[in-house]
Amino acid sequence: MKNNHKAFQCVKDIGYLASLFFVLACTLMSCNNGSHPDLPNVVVIVTDDQGYGDFSAHGNPYLSTPNMDKLHDESVRFTDFHVDPTCAPSRAALLTGKYAHRAGVWHTVSGGNHLRASEVTMAEVFQQNGYRTALFGKWHLGSNHPYRPMDRGFDEWLGQGDGGTGTTDDWFFNDRVDDHYWHNGERKQRDGFAPDVFYDAAIDYISRDDDKPFFIYLPTYLPHDPHTLPDTALAAHFGPDVPKYVSFFYAGIQRIDSNIGRLRQALEATGQAVNTIILFLTDNGGTAGVRLFNAGMRGYKGQVYEGGHRVPLFVHWPAGNLQHGSDVSQLTAHIDVLPSLIELCKLESSPLDFDGRSFVPQLFQPNKRLETRTLFVETQRTLKPKKWEQTAGMMGHWRLIDNQELYHLKNDPSQQHNVLQQHPEIASKIRKEHDRYWKRVTPNDREVPTFSVGHHSDPETFLTPSDWHLPKIPWNHAQVAAGASLAGSWMINVIQEGTYRIKASRWPLETNAPLQGVPNFDDKKADAWLASGAVNRLIYGNEMKALPIEAITFEVGSHKVTTEIGPEDTHISLDLKLSKGPTSIRGLMLDDQGQTIAGAYYVYLSKL
Repeated sequence: MKNNHKAFQCVKDIGYLASLFFVLACTLMSCNNGSHPDLPNVVVIVTDDQGYGDFSAHGNPYLSTPNMDKLHDESVRFTDFHVDPTCAPSRAALLTGKYAHRAGVWHTVSGGNHLRASEVTMAEVFQQNGYRTALFGKWHLGSNHPYRPMDRGFDEWLGQGDGGTGTTDDWFFNDRVDDHYWHNGERKQRDGFAPDVFYDAAIDYISRDDDKPFFIYLPTYLPHDPHTLPDTALAAHFGPDVPKYVSFFYAGIQRIDSNIGRLRQALEATGQAVNTIILFLTDNGGTAGVRLFNAGMRGYKGQVYEGGHRVPLFVHWPAGNLQHGSDVSQLTAHIDVLPSLIELCKLESSPLDFDGRSFVPQLFQPNKRLETRTLFVETQRTLKPKKWEQTAGMMGHWRLIDNQELYHLKNDPSQQHNVLQQHPEIASKIRKEHDRYWKRVTPNDREVPTFSVGHHSDPETFLTPSDWHLPKIPWNHAQVAAGASLAGSWMINVIQEGTYRIKASRWPLETNAPLQGVPNFDDKKADAWLASGAVNRLIYGNEMKALPIEAITFEVGSHKVTTEIGPEDTHISLDLKLSKGPTSIRGLMLDDQGQTIAGAYYVYLSKL
């Protein structure tokens, strides 16, 4: 800037002055002119299950969140911003700019959390524009190729189970303290409490000497339950008005809050704070804390009342000259974030047919009103979609719930008075818009995810029961440990014809547990705590059930093989020749009468 000042002092040529003004304007607005120093860095922070009321800046009298509050005060705040009522759909919409239902995500389990492989993600757009890209935390949009973060535009990924700690593709013994993490497709142990580990990785990433700007997606697994902490002192300072389980929930939020402070300090220390865009939001409505404080709203996570999907969005960018400290009150949603970042950062992309739109004009003029539109959020957690099932239609201050209840939030913010009979014309308008929405989102509905086998970037395909396409499945290790009597299958796509080694087990192989027995927890360190006490087994439950398994039948392609097992066997192993192309695969654990006990919960495939 000092050199530019000297240039202004000596310039005589008006044309040169105009050119210089253009260059300076592009610098301030971060034009994508091929010069990496002009491009803003971008950090997108998402917390898990933190509701609109779980901030002291939003009036919570029990909780102190000084760093989140500081970011709130120094940002443009979107006060009528909405996501879906549950996790994976919100993440799909955020990263694609499309309704999750349209992008193939309709559930958090049963395979319904896999973002369609053809969708373009936020990370891919930034990557194509010269950014280095990283994800530190929760993905929840698919495991195995082609659904992993590194298949969807992220150069670097550090995370645990796809759906969270303790889910079936997570390291079996993880409890959020000194755990094993997936790092770019390989599992490695790291010391520390999970949110600290992710923020440590993000701070290391921004501190690297690299000419490229960075895009960091930082979605933590906290404060989602089980509310595990590295010590009980984190929750001990809450008073008697806060139940113990809520104190653990709040303590998780405060730990994230302190990490946000550390991250912003690192940006300052590296001289990158001014030209870094920070977006902060949460993935759905609140959970444990809503009974104490819910910012006057009705509903919570999983519901389509306002408390289930209205969340904060803070946008902060000092170099962008945004109207920090101002509120945007117009209806916006997760589908608007990617189109907005493309405009704000002047990114180039192919036409992406977004469902959302850019809110960039409102970052500079918060009172500016964009064209009125109707938006929808839903909780379609069924194998067969049903129109208006758990759906909220939103138009201005109006909310049509499940096509049966109508509320006007300006007059009735807590949604206590159904005025459907008094305003049928409003309901009719929203219904017509929903007809258009339904026609747009339902083509190719409920596609079953198909996992690559034998892909060069994914040498071992790991299949777990969370992805069985069934209405009810065991999605965490504790449900598997209790012996859930369910059996499902997976769809795979064999990339190369050849011989493959297939291993099937009742337990994940890292347990080294016999098929007929249970894992040994004698060496597990009690380094994490729940409100109920130390975690000395699994975070979702302690029952360990031995199953009377005598054989496993395996079906894949044209093969059907039954293998008897012995008391010391930890798994069965088969070498089978598989033809190229898609096929189904499943294993069944059998008793001594040849009857099915359950499906083989864990299956590993690799090309020989």
